[in-house]
Amino acid sequence: MNKTTSFDSYLRKQMEDPDFRKEYEALSPEYDIIKQIIKARAEQGITQKELAERIGIRQSNISRLESGNYNPSLDFLKKVASGLGKELYVEFK
Repeated sequence: MNKTTSFDSYLRKQMEDPDFRKEYEALSPEYDIIKQIIKARAEQGITQKELAERIGIRQSNISRLESGNYNPSLDFLKKVASGLGKELYVEFK
């Protein structure tokens, strides 16, 4: 069993707890943004350091963002999007 399968199995079990599910779903938008940033960076084959250099910040800022330990402003997310050659869109559903 690989790490992804182990995590998926663990997550399914945890999602059975209503309190856990509620908190997990509340954080979904943040994790969706993080996943999109990591995916775009991986598709371009660039490191956190290279992305940071593109937008004029320290690599540690990208690391904190990707680990979920940073609550970015919209301005920061626009810079990251630009550094990835993307545009940032925000919508309410």
